[in-house]
Amino acid sequence: MRLLLVLLGVGLGLNLRDLSAAAGLPIPALPMPYGGSLLDNTLAVLVALLLAALLRPHGVGLAASLGLRWNGARGPLCVLLASLACWLGLAALGTPNTALTALDATMLAVLFPLAEEVLFRGLGFVLLVKIVRGPWALLALPQALLFGMVHWQGFGGVEGGGLALFVGAVIALGGFIFAWLDHLDGDTLWCGLALHVSMNLAWNVFSLDDAVALGWQATSLRIGTALLAVVALSLYGRNKRAVTLR
Repeated sequence: MRLLLVLLGVGLGLNLRDLSAAAGLPIPALPMPYGGSLLDNTLAVLVALLLAALLRPHGVGLAASLGLRWNGARGPLCVLLASLACWLGLAALGTPNTALTALDATMLAVLFPLAEEVLFRGLGFVLLVKIVRGPWALLALPQALLFGMVHWQGFGGVEGGGLALFVGAVIALGGFIFAWLDHLDGDTLWCGLALHVSMNLAWNVFSLDDAVALGWQATSLRIGTALLAVVALSLYGRNKRAVTLR
């Protein structure tokens, strides 16, 4: 039952206003730019907090149950350093986005990624690891698939055809790698969030033609940067353990 509730929360957390509207009880957007998306993400975070409070194992704090405890700055800094590859690659492939505003950057590169990390990796992975026994990689798969599905729907779902399927698959892989980074940092969200924020910001700072953004170069850059972050964090953790043993 707890597993089912977690998966329902992750799958429906960003769609509460849509569900409410379908039930005849529309929830209006906030009267501001990004008002609808901001409210959707806020409600998703509230769902994650509520379910974590109800389902967390005895003796586990609410922050720890969602991966929000702090495990030091070196892991996230290591990931941020690896993410420079994305910035350099996008600078070579694109041009500066002169239309980007501070509000755009805050919403698209900070607040929305934070909400997604709390819902998908916090509720959908860290809490799942604490309440279900099993290999972390297997437990990371459901939230990754749901993460990809949300973005697949955003690109049109079935009507989006192969393009939507391609985007969903790439984003699902990203969701798995974010969880992998979180696992390497002691099942906390901060390393996955650092990569998510940095890459989102880079994709908003630079403008790419659609053909380039969805082509093999940009796709390889996304996946390569994420895997580089995993390698860097793994090596950091290995070195850290070696120093501790000494």
